[in-house]
Amino acid sequence: LLGKNEETSSIPFIFLTAKAERSDLRRGMEMGADDYITKPFDDIELLNAVESRLKKSERIEQVIAAGRSGVNDLLSTFSDLGDIRKISERQHTRQFRKKDMLFSEGDTPIGLYLLEKGKVKVFKSHELGKDLITRLLQPGDFFGFLPLLEGTNHSSSAEALDDVEVTIFPPDDFFALLDRSPQVARKFVQLLAGSMMEEQEKLLALAYSSVRKRTADALLTLRERYHDGSPNAFTMAVAREDLANIVGTATESLIRTLSDFRSEGLIQINGSAITLLNEDKLKTMKN
Repeated sequence: LLGKNEETSSIPFIFLTAKAERSDLRRGMEMGADDYITKPFDDIELLNAVESRLKKSERIEQVIAAGRSGVNDLLSTFSDLGDIRKISERQHTRQFRKKDMLFSEGDTPIGLYLLEKGKVKVFKSHELGKDLITRLLQPGDFFGFLPLLEGTNHSSSAEALDDVEVTIFPPDDFFALLDRSPQVARKFVQLLAGSMMEEQEKLLALAYSSVRKRTADALLTLRERYHDGSPNAFTMAVAREDLANIVGTATESLIRTLSDFRSEGLIQINGSAITLLNEDKLKTMKN
């Protein structure tokens, strides 16, 4: 019951019981217990078990889309998962070149994706051939898990913006991990909720924000996702068609808006590269 309650599901649970039969132990673990201590016991044994489970729970809370090392750290916290640990052996890594499709709308999902290197765009296509980019991914981001959870085909497409490397985890291992750990399941719910909120904000902007404001927001989003932390002004090479698909406008309208921004001293343009010169004004842009 505690495991089904959102407020208590992440609290480690240890059975302390006189029921010492193997069948009792298995039943307790299958119910979701983190540990099972039988009487007689001593205080050191109990305290060690509590300390161990609290440390593992803390590590799980800290691991969220942190790249390959993060996934391995997460999996290593579950020493009693048996075959699920084979996820680190059954995963496979693939490389994609710029413009390669990782998956397309209507494809059957083959697993959980983790972006290791490079940049990826997730987008939806209209029957008239127009695209709308809904997500920009950076190394450490999980993606492609929504159709796994829904039991459907992909409802969007993913394309490499440059040379990328991804790790793909088998669906069965992904589901086993979710079933075994309420903490991990909760993290993926948080990721899903965050993705939905981003899409809702984009829809709101498309309905009520001007092209200028949406373009400014798109440039700031690129900075937020891909800035390397250096003190220099953010610069990124981006295809105008891709940027137009983020903004949700025609490429011609985007180019005119970028030209206006350059005239106003907000950005600098050098070929496909755009440098942000006045981020504060971009942030406060209203029309």
